[in-house]
Amino acid sequence: MNSEAEPTFEGAGGMVEADGQTCRKSTGTMQPELSDAELLALELDLFCAECDRPELNEGDDGHTSSRSAESCCTGQGTVEDICSGNEQSSNQSEQKSEMPPEGSSTKRRKQDERIPLERFGRKYLNVTDLSRQVWCEQQVVYGLELPHIEQLREEVPVVKAGSCLHLARELEIQDIVPINVESREDSWAVKIFNLLSMIQFLQAGERVRELPVFGELEGIFLVGVVDELCYNSKGELELCELKTRGQRTYPSAAQRKSHLFQVNIYKLLFEAMIKGQLNKETITDHLHLRTEQPFSSEILMHAQKVGFSINTFGDLLDLMLLNLTYAEIPNIDTMKIEYCYQADASLIGTEVVYFEEEWVKSELKHYCSFWKGQREAKGVDIEEAWKCRSCDFADICEWRQSKAEEATQKNRANRSK
Repeated sequence: MNSEAEPTFEGAGGMVEADGQTCRKSTGTMQPELSDAELLALELDLFCAECDRPELNEGDDGHTSSRSAESCCTGQGTVEDICSGNEQSSNQSEQKSEMPPEGSSTKRRKQDERIPLERFGRKYLNVTDLSRQVWCEQQVVYGLELPHIEQLREEVPVVKAGSCLHLARELEIQDIVPINVESREDSWAVKIFNLLSMIQFLQAGERVRELPVFGELEGIFLVGVVDELCYNSKGELELCELKTRGQRTYPSAAQRKSHLFQVNIYKLLFEAMIKGQLNKETITDHLHLRTEQPFSSEILMHAQKVGFSINTFGDLLDLMLLNLTYAEIPNIDTMKIEYCYQADASLIGTEVVYFEEEWVKSELKHYCSFWKGQREAKGVDIEEAWKCRSCDFADICEWRQSKAEEATQKNRANRSK
């Protein structure tokens, strides 16, 4: 991995299921002589002055152990303490992954008749799963097939730096309290507690950070975390997404495209929620959650503290849907992405994002079609082969190998004419 390749990161202090979910309350020039095959075979450092990588998932993918530590906000502990605690919790919850059997991964996929969602044991997708597909869909697949390699990225210093910067910003307005959970219903309860509290603050005209959003789009349940929602000087509701950078530069156009896609999906999910388009059956059917499941004593204790009269997960869903239905919260009027320099948290610049409904729905349909088994995964086009430079799976990527072979054959055919 090239040391100059700089990923951007997000959602680091966000709601992490089972391992540390939180409850919030406010307080180069390419030479024309090269053939495509030669380009793929060369060391791509020669052609790429800066090679970004897609950001990591938001950390809200909901795999729950029998008993796990979540967190609700109190303001106790420093950013360093919490970052260290989250790291320990994450390490404890990691499942050991075995190496896949030998042979072509493409052949193994074709032998497995399940759709990708089922094959990878996913009840839902994170929004960042989709945004990373914009970068390279094949990389997403390898990350799921070889999770032990993907987990190594989380130990990169630049990743931890981005995580702590997100957490520091969150702690400026809300505190964190640890909560133990004993079931998947408990884990989702914490997420819903956060949502309910933030709805109240939005109704009061206040700023919120790390707001959970979720719902069904294109037949797939999606979960995300919005970095910030607030009202601007015009009284408009504004979404702000924070991206941190290891260099004081803007990301490449390819990386920015994935960011634009991400915030557009956030707007779709958030507005569907406040318009009452989310229902109980959608949640329970996709997530396989039990409405009659009673909560643990710690969840019930927290619910009592914040004034919720509930006993089961179904009670909490009813309360959430009722609050969303009658919430007097406007649509998101403006969206922007802030790029910050990790070394000193200084602002690199801000990009205003315009909602492109037709574009985002078309892209969403395309990327979801892979998860529903309607098409095979695609890697990068030849024009974006420079992305392979920073990919952990470049040496084993069958898409890359097949494109190189195609380019070689094409080049030979052209020379024989």
